[in-house]
Amino acid sequence: MLPTGVKETQIRESNNQKVHPQPLEEAMNQNQEGVEALMSKIFTNISSLKSAYIQLQSAHTPYDPDKIQAADKLVIAELKNLSELKHYYRENNPKPASVSPQDSRLAGEIQEQQSLLKTYEVMVKKFQSQIQTKDSEIIQLQQLIQESYQKQVKLEKKVKLKALSAKESEDSEDENGLFSMELTPELFSSTVEAAYKAIHDFSKPLINMMKAAGWDLDAAANSIEPTVVYAKRAHKKYAFEFHICQRMFSGFQEENFSIKSDNLTISKDSFFNQFLALRALDPLDLLSQNPDSIFGKFCRSKYLVVVHPKMEASFFGNLDQRNYVMGGGHPRTPFYQAFLKLAKSIWLLHRLANSFDPKVKIFQVKTGSELSEVYMESVVKNMVVDESDHSPKVGLMVMPGFWIGGSVIQCQVYLSGMKCAE
Repeated sequence: MLPTGVKETQIRESNNQKVHPQPLEEAMNQNQEGVEALMSKIFTNISSLKSAYIQLQSAHTPYDPDKIQAADKLVIAELKNLSELKHYYRENNPKPASVSPQDSRLAGEIQEQQSLLKTYEVMVKKFQSQIQTKDSEIIQLQQLIQESYQKQVKLEKKVKLKALSAKESEDSEDENGLFSMELTPELFSSTVEAAYKAIHDFSKPLINMMKAAGWDLDAAANSIEPTVVYAKRAHKKYAFEFHICQRMFSGFQEENFSIKSDNLTISKDSFFNQFLALRALDPLDLLSQNPDSIFGKFCRSKYLVVVHPKMEASFFGNLDQRNYVMGGGHPRTPFYQAFLKLAKSIWLLHRLANSFDPKVKIFQVKTGSELSEVYMESVVKNMVVDESDHSPKVGLMVMPGFWIGGSVIQCQVYLSGMKCAE
């Protein structure tokens, strides 16, 4: 046995001696190899980052959006790799507590996040710039679409006007099939209804302007046709429709509508093409293209007979508009444009009537004629016969009738001396 003093000495020496799981020199060598490998990866990463940045610069000259986007992704990927290497180093090589305060690592993390935030800010600004560029491109494309639509509308108008050009001769043909419609009695019947509606519609502003100018409407109606006995005072409006009808349909049975022309012979196909072409157009647009066409002459001549000079002078205080029309113009006033709608509807009816073979014939009835239910129809539906046995008499014809093939389209008449059913 060892003496007690020697044993205590050995115990103290063993307590002071350090124990290593592996040789110290070997551990240091492994740590140094790990650092060298990490440094090699860092240098490789930096080289790759430099290469990606050069590619990004090259993509801007010349400007190539696809290459810029690809280089952007490469730069971001290399930055992420570098950040991962830094995290790996910090996790495997923690700093001694005595080197810095506990917040040193947190400060490093904050600095790294701030750097990443700046990178993301640059990316956000770039994306915003791209969005603005795309928005600008969208606006430009919308403008191009609008311009293309306007050009299409103008082109369609030109194609339609072509059917009325060349002195409205037989050359006006529907080559592009833009006006597909069949020539039927039903089409003519609907056009007759539209013409009567146009007469009714134009009489409204005419009567209103007469009221505003201080005209005595009762006296004016009686001066048009003094023999008519009206069931109601409001029915005197039919006197003005009668006035418009008589003047607008004068010359309807003639192919040129009593308008002086070059004695051209127009085929029935050409009449129908003219109907189809004008049907889709604004009359003022057509007249601005060719104010001296036969349609333009028709509009001028009918305006001068429908609107009396005294009437026009009371409406406008002068005859400037009338003089302008007589000089060959077509004013853009609301009143004249309202008249052009009427003129267009009557002209369309004339073109369509001459498109049929045999052509549609017009017939009119005089004031005082006995009512024929075959050829006439009362515009007032609730009229009743007086107690006397006399047959109802025509007071006013507000729309003529037509023979189309073997069918009759009745005249629209106002019956004189009748009573309205309550």
